Amino acid sequence: MCELFGMSSNREATINLSLMQLAEHGGLSAPHKDGWGVAYYEGTDVRLIKDAIAASDSDWIRFIRDHNLRSRIVTAHVRTATLGVPAYRNTQPFARELAGRMHLFAHNGSVPLIAASADFPVGRFHPVGETDSEWAFCALLGELADVWSSVGEVPSIDARMRVVAAFAKRLRPLGPANFLYSDGDALFAHGDRRLSSETHRVAAPGLVYLQRRCNRGEHAFATSGLSIENADQTITLVASVPLTSDRWEPFGEGLVIAVSDGRLVAAVR
Repeated sequence: MCELFGMSSNREATINLSLMQLAEHGGLSAPHKDGWGVAYYEGTDVRLIKDAIAASDSDWIRFIRDHNLRSRIVTAHVRTATLGVPAYRNTQPFARELAGRMHLFAHNGSVPLIAASADFPVGRFHPVGETDSEWAFCALLGELADVWSSVGEVPSIDARMRVVAAFAKRLRPLGPANFLYSDGDALFAHGDRRLSSETHRVAAPGLVYLQRRCNRGEHAFATSGLSIENADQTITLVASVPLTSDRWEPFGEGLVIAVSDGRLVAAVR
């Protein structure tokens, strides 16, 4: 199965170490060799870098490592292909415009029957590739379009959470459905189940998270894969598996959280 990583912060931060550890899972310490991607929000737009080969073999990973890319919201993904050939169009995160801003989505799991289900029409958004993950994103955006009705206006977190949580609840019966979704204002994460490399069974938790606060002049985030210098910082990290030796909290099966400016602002199970 694929692996996910997400970050929300109240200040711009880099994620070089965590991203490198995620890339280790993309071809070295785990068999995720079918592509990878990382997206950094730049206001309402995104800087999206993807490749259709193993992250451990990609020059773009080294480019990211050597440049101080910073953002308040970041999502990343390493892929094991299930539906869709290893190709750029099938790599994640996926990005689409809605209400004058870019939205991102990355999925870990397998929901192969989603395209045949009447519960998940794609409507005005259509997949570019062949993956079940991109179909899920297009279906989710179609439902979110009702709340993102005006350009320049951000709907309430409660209105957005109702749509995302209801969508996740309907998606889970189709298969493991861990996902990260962001609209540039908040990062939403749904933890379901995932295939364990140790037990070879599909079980919870599908995601884990880590919350930290660093005061001005401290460097506590260095061990969490983040480069923070001389700033008051609140950060939440979400990943498929712990990426550091810190104590990561597991998601309960079916938990959906919303994080904004590094703080948990809503949760539904």
